[in-house]
Amino acid sequence: IYLSICLSYITYGPFDPILHDKVQFPSLYQVAPRFSSLPWGMVRLMVHFDDMKGERFLWDLTREMIPSGKFNLYIAQGIYSSVTATSAAVMAAYGDAGSLNLLRFVIENFGLFKMVLITTLHWDFILSMTYETNSYDFHGTLTLANHAKDVPGFRDFLRTLKPAKYPEAIILKEFWESAFDCSLSLPEKSGIKCSENASLEMLPVHLFSLTMSALSYSVYNAVYAVAHGLQDLLPGASSLAGNISAGTGSRCLVRLHEFLSKVQFDNTVGEPVFLDENHRSTAKFEILNFVISPNGTCELVKVGEMDSQAPLTKMLSSVNAYFVSGTVLSTGAPRSWCNRSCGPGFRKRAQQGEAVCCYFCVRCPEGEISNQTGRCQCVKCGEDQYSNMERHGCLHKAVTFLSHKEPLGLILVCTSLSFSLLTALVFGIFIKHRDTPIVRANNRNLSYTLLLSLMLCFLCALTFIDQPTPASCLLRQMAFGVVFTMAVSSILAKTFPVVLAFRATSLGSRVRRWVGPRASTSTVLSCSLVQVTICMIWLGTAPPFLEVDVHSEPRLIIVECNEGSVTAFYCLLGYLGVLALVSFTVAFLARRLPNSFNEAKFITFGMLVFCSVWASFLPAYQSTKGKAMVAVEIFSILASGAGLLSCIFFPKCYVIPLQPNRNTWEWLKRK
Repeated sequence: IYLSICLSYITYGPFDPILHDKVQFPSLYQVAPRFSSLPWGMVRLMVHFDDMKGERFLWDLTREMIPSGKFNLYIAQGIYSSVTATSAAVMAAYGDAGSLNLLRFVIENFGLFKMVLITTLHWDFILSMTYETNSYDFHGTLTLANHAKDVPGFRDFLRTLKPAKYPEAIILKEFWESAFDCSLSLPEKSGIKCSENASLEMLPVHLFSLTMSALSYSVYNAVYAVAHGLQDLLPGASSLAGNISAGTGSRCLVRLHEFLSKVQFDNTVGEPVFLDENHRSTAKFEILNFVISPNGTCELVKVGEMDSQAPLTKMLSSVNAYFVSGTVLSTGAPRSWCNRSCGPGFRKRAQQGEAVCCYFCVRCPEGEISNQTGRCQCVKCGEDQYSNMERHGCLHKAVTFLSHKEPLGLILVCTSLSFSLLTALVFGIFIKHRDTPIVRANNRNLSYTLLLSLMLCFLCALTFIDQPTPASCLLRQMAFGVVFTMAVSSILAKTFPVVLAFRATSLGSRVRRWVGPRASTSTVLSCSLVQVTICMIWLGTAPPFLEVDVHSEPRLIIVECNEGSVTAFYCLLGYLGVLALVSFTVAFLARRLPNSFNEAKFITFGMLVFCSVWASFLPAYQSTKGKAMVAVEIFSILASGAGLLSCIFFPKCYVIPLQPNRNTWEWLKRK
């Protein structure tokens, strides 16, 4: 409506965004809701059937897509795959009738359309399309229409409206002939003559509706706004020409702008009409459900309203919970998923480039669970728990250590006790035959010390079995190191004097003092004292302690002894290794001496076994954990001790009880 009198413009429909510029168009007023309110209304409608997660997603989607201006481009390029391949339950169609023609083509030619369509298109297009195709694909569609109400007398006016009543209305005449497919002129001129009883209410609803449309309602309100403005501006119709001729155009313009910018009145329907600070009418929509009956009759059922001025929680307060039977929404709010929901034991992982409802179901890793459906993250079990095979529950970890009740522990205990008893038996044989030449020939006191040390070594292995305690952690490595040092130093004290004894005649009396009993005792004590010193330093700096390991094994809690200082532990082993190498070297040098007077050959074999066992121990010890590591150390203790016992003492035990004739001085002198 263009008012040339006061240079003001009032529009009753959506207009180009350029016209929003109030600098260029300060006196442009929009009575109909602005077109950009339609996306807002669509979002609010979809949010009504979703939770806050959907609301955040839809707002983000709207914020990213609308400014880009590429929404129609995406529809044009991907509509076939979007409609036919997607598992979405709701589709929002936003645009004019032309942009939806491609969607219409896809729906008609590629199967039944099973999504809920939410659109803002003019319903004359939808109705026409449905009647032309006789299809139920749009059955259940929801649309947002500008709010409208029937004006009193409007329907009666349309019922009585005929070209004969208004012969000057050329447009009405042309519409009548087209709608009824007849001619108002004489029959001899063209076609069938229109019936005098024809009326607009006889036309199908997709051609003409007696209900006032939203556009007509906006025109109605726009005309009333102008009428109210002119009435306020010019109280008397007779003064209109006088005011204009008097040159009061500028005053007229200012007064009309003042009224239109603050227009607020109730129309004949009783609804308030007003504009906001941007000269626009507030957005108010009706939510319509499009239904096609089995006989092909179309109907628009109003299911709710939407008011942008209402509080957020009441914008859709009048949406009905009931929808027409047979539509998708009659069974509840639809849910769109690209795949089935992830069950317990799985979590969601987003698919790159897909919607947020498209994801992979990824099994929870070891130690994590998900006990609910549709979890985005797995929950870690406690440190003393592990996840079950299904990954939907946490189980308590079993406490593990090398126990004498399990087969491996029982075997090691029996082996340790057996070797201890065997060593005690050999010790008893040596004590019983302590005055025989074979016992006395190789320093029986050192033999006693060696046997006692070996027996303690075998018993020391028992401290590594069963659940460790703080006391056992402190003692077991120290005891093992000191006892084995005594055993190896006893062997060194047995072989070293033999080598010197055969060289004493050439080296003089100064060498002879190193082959006496005192020298052997001093060797054992001094070597053992060094190892004791290492152990004391270890205890004083970083002593071993009890440790509960919950990380090494996913399903076990390992109770073990932490060595405290790895350096000190390897110093203990290193010193023991040096003594073993020295003893092996000395025994190897003495192997060619007369057999009757020394046991160097047997000691050489024993030390060879000892060194081989402990050389293999280091890599095996480093590569194992938990009770396997403890078992490796116990095996090394037992194997090395058994090697010394069997190589050094078994030959003598064979001679003493079974060949007593060889255990005489005459036999030794003859040899």
